[in-house]
Amino acid sequence: MHRLSIPMLAAALTVALISGCSSHADPTGAQAPANAATPQATFQKIADGVIVGVGGAAKQVRLQVVSDKIIHVTAIPAGSFDLPKSLMAVKTGGDPHFTASSETGHVRLKTAELTADVATATGAVTFFGKDGKLILAEQPKGRSFTPETVQGQSFYAVRQQFASPDDEAFYGLGQHQKGTMNYKGKDVELAQHNMDIGIPFVVSSRNYGLLWDNNSITRFGDPRPYQMLDQQLKLFDADGKPGGFTANYYVDGKLKLSRDESAVNYEYIKDLKRWPAELIDAKGITGGPGQTVEWKGEVASDVAGLHKFRLYASGYFKLYVDGKLVLDDWRQNWNPWYRNFFVQMKPGEKHAIRIDWTPQSGYIALDHQDPLPAAEQNELSLSSELGHAVDYYFIDGNNLDDVIAGYRDVTGKSVMLPRWAYGFWQSRDHYETQAQLLGVLKRYRELKLPLDNIVQDWRYWKDDAWGSHRFDESRYPDPKAMIDQVHAEHANLMISVWPKFYPTTKNYQELDAKGAMYRRNVELGTRDWVGPGYLNSFYDPYSAEGRQIYWRQIRENLGDLGIDAWWMDATEPDITSNTSIAERKLLMGPTAQGPGAAFFNSYSLMTTSAVYQGSRDSYPDKRVFILTRSMFAGEQRNAAAGWSGDVVARWSNLRDQISAGINFSLSGVPNWTTDIGGYALEARYEKPDAKNLQEWRELNLRWFQFGSFMPLFRSHGQGVYREIFNLAPVGSEVYDALAWYDRLRYRLMPYIYTLAGDTYFRDGTIMRGLVMDFPHDIKVRDINDEYMFGPAFLVAPVTAYQARSREVYLPAGSAWHDFYTGKRYDGGVTIEADAPLARMPLFVRAGAIVPTGPAIQYTHEKPDAPITLTIYTGADGSFSLYQDQGTTYDYEHGAYSRIPLSYDEASGTLHIGPREGSYPGMPAQRHFNIRWISGPTPTAVDFDAPATQDVDYRGAAISVHRKPPAQ
Repeated sequence: MHRLSIPMLAAALTVALISGCSSHADPTGAQAPANAATPQATFQKIADGVIVGVGGAAKQVRLQVVSDKIIHVTAIPAGSFDLPKSLMAVKTGGDPHFTASSETGHVRLKTAELTADVATATGAVTFFGKDGKLILAEQPKGRSFTPETVQGQSFYAVRQQFASPDDEAFYGLGQHQKGTMNYKGKDVELAQHNMDIGIPFVVSSRNYGLLWDNNSITRFGDPRPYQMLDQQLKLFDADGKPGGFTANYYVDGKLKLSRDESAVNYEYIKDLKRWPAELIDAKGITGGPGQTVEWKGEVASDVAGLHKFRLYASGYFKLYVDGKLVLDDWRQNWNPWYRNFFVQMKPGEKHAIRIDWTPQSGYIALDHQDPLPAAEQNELSLSSELGHAVDYYFIDGNNLDDVIAGYRDVTGKSVMLPRWAYGFWQSRDHYETQAQLLGVLKRYRELKLPLDNIVQDWRYWKDDAWGSHRFDESRYPDPKAMIDQVHAEHANLMISVWPKFYPTTKNYQELDAKGAMYRRNVELGTRDWVGPGYLNSFYDPYSAEGRQIYWRQIRENLGDLGIDAWWMDATEPDITSNTSIAERKLLMGPTAQGPGAAFFNSYSLMTTSAVYQGSRDSYPDKRVFILTRSMFAGEQRNAAAGWSGDVVARWSNLRDQISAGINFSLSGVPNWTTDIGGYALEARYEKPDAKNLQEWRELNLRWFQFGSFMPLFRSHGQGVYREIFNLAPVGSEVYDALAWYDRLRYRLMPYIYTLAGDTYFRDGTIMRGLVMDFPHDIKVRDINDEYMFGPAFLVAPVTAYQARSREVYLPAGSAWHDFYTGKRYDGGVTIEADAPLARMPLFVRAGAIVPTGPAIQYTHEKPDAPITLTIYTGADGSFSLYQDQGTTYDYEHGAYSRIPLSYDEASGTLHIGPREGSYPGMPAQRHFNIRWISGPTPTAVDFDAPATQDVDYRGAAISVHRKPPAQ
């Protein structure tokens, strides 16, 4: 990477200040002429850093040393550093190993690895490596504070801008389903939603990260909220008349109404009031059966540049720009989402827009944002609606794994999940009875389809008792016996628990009596969608007492029955779907710590903290496992995994999951999954004809293949049952392929569980962006449909219907083996990879050592069985096989083992090193079968093929020299 030295930067900053500023402010607010001598900088030294008085928007900047590679920066416009305690950070400073110095116009804090330079005239902070080269610099005028008052409390809207070279790439920021891998030059809004997870941590291809400590809605890139079209553009109808688009409303293909509309805006519930009264049915439903809408017109602007548009829609929609089809998709009516597109515009130039929409009682809006100046659009910028300071952590590293390790140093270790969590889970919208759930598990065992977790989703309670955490005894007559039977079948039970309560329940009433319920939704009389509809609201996890009560209620009603894991749904929180952002802020507050708007993104962190901490206290020998629909920075310390929400069964949604999962992982949280097959279905899949049934099965199979190489492997959805044996008939091609990948997952368990162990012990990442392992290959930076699964596997999911091959880029810097055939390829090339229906392209990196196990039905079966070590030759390689007891926290106290493995290509030797550590129940002896893959072989994925060599291992080092191939 290219970095400027400290002297070079100081000179550059001096030129910038002289040429760009007529005056600067000192900490007291007095103005100095531009040609006045800058005084010697002064600072206050504190135990872990410095406080510097500065000019510019801030009056003071504080630098705190977290470690020699992590600097915590806090800038305030007034007052003191007596700020609210961070929710995301467990370590905000504390390292006393630094030096501080000053010279004219600058204060410098130096650790063994970093120098942070504060320019006192502007308050801008610049970071240098120990080699003196520039890593990152705040823009001299890049910090801003805008006073805001919310519910009588004072805040600032805050922003910080940083310079970014053209060749830089950005990743992370949570999970955003728009098919984007590299966020350089893009805008990303961090505002929790059913399908969107905002984590304010961004990592750079220049091997640093920024953790932005703010809980409110945050924007990466453009700080301005998008606007309805008429706010910034000139609109013209189908006849060229200014003022709006022509909107044509049809019923069963017949035109019923034509009118001009100044905006396409049925975005939220409140906006449906604009629907033509004559097209609203007797129940108040808009956009009902047979209704379609067409908008036609043109847009023009006085601003030149690349204009940004977002279509927010559910139902079926098509959007055309200048006659070209730009968007064509579908979403379920109650869960619309965004699709972005861009239009290059010249002042006064008109561009035709047409939207065809089948609402299916859904929502739609088209909004827009004028272009930023190019330099500003391509910089690194973070802004938040409400805060008390500009507050962030600069994290340096030698690579992106180092940077993610630094993130976890600040926000907490990623605690280990139980081993069984990495097996296969079966779920559906919800099992309706005790017998139904047990029947599914029994069928899996009869068919010898591996399974570790069966999931009881919502509505196991009586319909009028949401929040009771109690089974409906008419359908679940003996929950304890059900759970015991699940355990007897060597499986585990995860159950859905919401933060939602009906006021008629004792749990609501207990929480409300302690001031730990949000009351607005009940006061408004808003009813949910269950049966006749019930009043409801969510609890306040920002109340310490509320968190304790919430866990106790769960423990007493569910935990003590023996439930194994917790599915914490709707943790955005989604109190009432499709309300406006402004209303959502009111519904989720006031919290015990302040207005809901100030804590918009952090609800999930707080409520999973209640369950994680409570469960560890209640069941100290049992690993906690939480699946949550929303996540925030630091949540990995709560044994929480994320999933991508209520996605739909569309090929476009399948493809969007790949980059969403990779960037989620690059945000520092290693455990992630999706609803395999898509949660919500088009009507054509609910009772499909032969053609649609074929597509349905293929979509599920392709998603399942991808799912088998996700960190967590989970099938779930509504409508059509999602069990393997319900997706396709036993013995069919699709069934056999589904079963093959299920079994493959279990064969790979020694490899996968090592990756899981590494997330804790080595701050590892399971689902790895290619940029992590191939940072010098520029071609990988924007690839959004391939990734590494651990150090060995390159995964290339198939995301197009009836595709039987796909292009795969094999990164430079390694040779590659086709997993299924063993065929070797050079890196740095794009190939057309075979993708028959039964197989997804998979490649293994040369030098990889992949441990595999026996055929098993659950993860703790056959713990002492032989392990096969497959070495993919062509380069040196290593692997450290991790093992522990699997369900307790003994690993935190050293109860685990590692067996180091290394391969030397020059000598053809596999070294099995001395075993490190031990744990209760550890097999004293292991039998290793050894296979070598050097080229095409018919037994590449025959896991029971005879080994080339085998050894008995008792913990002492062994070297195995590769036998020459048979002549």
